[in-house]
Amino acid sequence: MNRSRLLGVTVAALVTTSASAGLTANAMAAGSLTGAGSTLVAPLMTSWTQDFANKHDINVTYGAVGSGAGIAQVTARTVDFGASDAPLNPSQAAACNGCVQIPWALTATGIAYRLNGVRNLRLTGKIISRIYQGAITKWNDKSIKKINPKLKLPNLTITPVYRSDGSGDTYAFTDFLSRVDAGWKSRIGNATAVSFPKGVGGKGNDGVTAVVSSTNGSIGYISASYIIAHHLNTALLQNRAGKFEYPNLANIKAAAAAVKSVPANNELHIVDPPAKYKTAYPLSTFTYAIVPKVSKQAGAVRLFVLYAMSGAGQSFGPALDFSPIPGVVYKAAVAATSQLQQG
Repeated sequence: MNRSRLLGVTVAALVTTSASAGLTANAMAAGSLTGAGSTLVAPLMTSWTQDFANKHDINVTYGAVGSGAGIAQVTARTVDFGASDAPLNPSQAAACNGCVQIPWALTATGIAYRLNGVRNLRLTGKIISRIYQGAITKWNDKSIKKINPKLKLPNLTITPVYRSDGSGDTYAFTDFLSRVDAGWKSRIGNATAVSFPKGVGGKGNDGVTAVVSSTNGSIGYISASYIIAHHLNTALLQNRAGKFEYPNLANIKAAAAAVKSVPANNELHIVDPPAKYKTAYPLSTFTYAIVPKVSKQAGAVRLFVLYAMSGAGQSFGPALDFSPIPGVVYKAAVAATSQLQQG
């Protein structure tokens, strides 16, 4: 994944002084918080919770149960905050009864594969769509060979691997496929959980990683940080400019550059960005904190979210393939935290 380029990107400086603004003494002394959701953000969350506890003496316990489960738990108010790589849909937003979604991290979902002896594989969204629909079943299919003329592709059955749980990675993946393939959009659609016509399921990023790493001929969509940690092969994915790109920091940042303004609900889509963003990785994604507007822990949650978005929190990102959030998104996210009220 071009590690030297990935790790060489400088972390942008972000404002940190607002983190403690407006907090009551009771909120500052809250002592502990609980959260649940996204497995994509879990590696970054580990660094956040440890550093935050050292700085503020507030322990954060986080359960990496998947975005869908995280939304369900914050909706039921069994946790103080949820984390999701998918923005709330209208029914989820209504059920959450006064929740705000705050984009607090930026990364990508990579296309990992195991194909013994094959490196630098190129794929397009339409080819991936046809693989997951069962229309392409062999690695030496003519459409794959056409864009990989220098590779010796085997006559080996493809095993597509997907998330069996409600997942923000599934949301980003199906959002991308819906935008590049009208057939996928009409037959399968875009959601945190869909009915995949073909393949093998795995729970969480860990589950999909385990299947892909142990199965020759497999392909799966996995958060970039897990791909790095487990040394999986990653396909170069074609963007709208026609270029094939890896999910490294520079290419994730290029995709996020397409964000010029942020809507009132903070919902952002950066998959398949316009062709003028020539080096953009087309399966990049924001991930969100999902927080009740009114709660007993509002002050402490606000402190944690602001910490995560600050220079201190974002500094842990590059080693895990998380790019710093752009300034326009940071400003909107900080404004969103002002909606959180003690109650």
